[in-house]
Amino acid sequence: MKHFVYLILFSSLLLSVLTGGCTTAASPVEALARRVTGSSDPPFLFHLKPTAEATCTRAEAIDYFEIEQRDNRILITGNNNNSLATGLNWYLKYVAHIHLSWNNPHQALPAVLPLPATKIHRETDKPDRYYLNYCTYSYSMAFWDWQRWEQELDWMALHGINMPLAMTGIETVWYNLLKRVGYTTDEINRFIAGPAYQAWWQMNNLEGWGGPNPDSWYRDRAALQQKIVKRMHELGIHPVFPGYSGMVPRDIGAKLGYEIADPGKWCGFDRPAFLSPEDPHFADFAAMYYEELEKLYGKADYYSMDPFHEGGNTEGVDLTRAGQAVMAAMKKANPQAAWVIQAWQANPRPLMIDSLRTGDMVVLDLYSEKRPQWGDPHSAWYREQGFGKHEWLYCMLLNFGGNVGMHGRMDQLINGYYDACRHPTGQPLRGVGATPEGIENNPVMYELLYELPWRPERFAADDWLQQYLIARYGGTLTPEVRQAWRALEHTVYNAPVDYPGEGTVESLLCARPGFHLDRTSTWGCARLFYDADSTAKAARLMAIAAPHYPDNNNFDYDRVDIIRQSNADRANLLLQALSDSYDRKDLPAYRRLSARFLSLLQQQDSLLATRPEFSLDTWMNQARSLGHTDAEKKHYAWNAVALITVWGDSIASNQGGLHDYAHREWSGLLGGLYYRRWEAFLKQRLAVLEGKEPEKNLNFYGMERAFCEQWSR
Repeated sequence: MKHFVYLILFSSLLLSVLTGGCTTAASPVEALARRVTGSSDPPFLFHLKPTAEATCTRAEAIDYFEIEQRDNRILITGNNNNSLATGLNWYLKYVAHIHLSWNNPHQALPAVLPLPATKIHRETDKPDRYYLNYCTYSYSMAFWDWQRWEQELDWMALHGINMPLAMTGIETVWYNLLKRVGYTTDEINRFIAGPAYQAWWQMNNLEGWGGPNPDSWYRDRAALQQKIVKRMHELGIHPVFPGYSGMVPRDIGAKLGYEIADPGKWCGFDRPAFLSPEDPHFADFAAMYYEELEKLYGKADYYSMDPFHEGGNTEGVDLTRAGQAVMAAMKKANPQAAWVIQAWQANPRPLMIDSLRTGDMVVLDLYSEKRPQWGDPHSAWYREQGFGKHEWLYCMLLNFGGNVGMHGRMDQLINGYYDACRHPTGQPLRGVGATPEGIENNPVMYELLYELPWRPERFAADDWLQQYLIARYGGTLTPEVRQAWRALEHTVYNAPVDYPGEGTVESLLCARPGFHLDRTSTWGCARLFYDADSTAKAARLMAIAAPHYPDNNNFDYDRVDIIRQSNADRANLLLQALSDSYDRKDLPAYRRLSARFLSLLQQQDSLLATRPEFSLDTWMNQARSLGHTDAEKKHYAWNAVALITVWGDSIASNQGGLHDYAHREWSGLLGGLYYRRWEAFLKQRLAVLEGKEPEKNLNFYGMERAFCEQWSR
């Protein structure tokens, strides 16, 4: 299929191929190397050589890179800029022992450059490496500026990612589209969600919440997306734009006479309407959407569309015709494009995709590490035929809500991937993807995932982990570090597939207070599936090892994160003991355990204040920095703090179950909100034990709203 052929699009790349020489200093990968090393003249030579000219083990086109020494410099050869960047990262990790990650995006090269002893050759026949979830754009990326985006794009290229979701600035496309069909600015802003809620608006879950947006928001996001897309193209990354799948404002029927279906509600919010594919307006409206999209950002090789996400009502909808109409509209905009769709719960509906042609669709098996749908008979979401004739990607979801916690399924991730590669229903497998709701956590799992396509044979998690740690900590591992990470490898990083929570073991320090709690968020779980002594042991060992890693940013981040996890695990057990003391009416024990619980909460707040990655200030400053006026700064700040606390109005928060869904074990939240909730609750329950009348019933939603107002003044 045409969209599988990676074309050489840029003049710098063409020049290198025609001359057979190395790229110039102005090439995109050279510029990337300068940014991540801080060197004005990094000792790397980058040579572009198409696959057909390379010495490979496969006849068909593949992605590959080679690393070797050339006159005391590092020569990296690859078939495109993305492969060159992946080769650069492989050299940095496994030869120079430099690990670049979210907590460490730049690092200087050593004075004496390590040279590979022999040529390193890596290749993959899995050409697609996907990245991001709609939710990531809200839970982690809602308030990023160009500087932060530039770091992320470098990280993508270094990890071989070549098809990320690119939804920044899509609200501007809709703004222009609705203006075109006669909507006023006020009407548009009642439809388009606020800055922190773009994900659920674009997934057809809600309208308008978090708005209205100032005009500057639309201008700024469009300008930012244009820079993002330009850099993606330079680095050999193919953006996946949100396409058109039928979403329209709920009032469009009355305003323009369109025939629409009501998809119902999502967590208390009214969903946008669905424009029926039988309506003659569907094709015209879709065409206008793609025209406005192309005007701002150009065409794309991939478009992401997920009709009826998370239980959207399909009653009265001809799913076969709906799928064909969505595909036809996309193909009219770009005949070479493929539809990217998420496999999540009942989606994609077989009736919607069965009639579509092979090669025109890429299915993201969104939760492959726990609930794969590719055909694994042991999965809770088993599909006997997988995705049939359609190509698909093996994806790791890992994180929900941007919650903080050490979490992963190393063995399942590795074995599931290689099982899928060899299973009959897995044969259309095209690559891997990371589809987290929140990022900037658990870097070890992303390194593992994105190396899978470059490793042709199954391997042991422990063997890989030891090599990862050498790279992450700069080449030397003390026995304590090895022991600490083995304790983590066999506990938090090998969660059982049947663990009831969606993501990490939740910290009850962040929960709305109560006794005998088993979760912090509605769909989470706080029950430990391992002995809390294991994370406590890892924390002690990292403390012992710390003097051997002075000024080591990666080590310090991990040390704090491991101590944080140990404290959270201890707090979960402590709350159970506290609950039992209340049940027994053991007043001395209750007082003692309450004091210990609140003290631990304060300790956690102080610990996390030492790292900006674990600070509420970092998140809030990002939001405020985008505002041009005081009013805009306050508006963005309210969006930022509401998302991670109440989430929505009282109905969505309490009845819809969204409160604390995006809880964060962050300094500022722990001391500013979570401590206050727990202190008030424990004081009230103490009064009951003492035979006194509690002063008042606690209104947690009211406390949370007050916290939001405090931070958005």
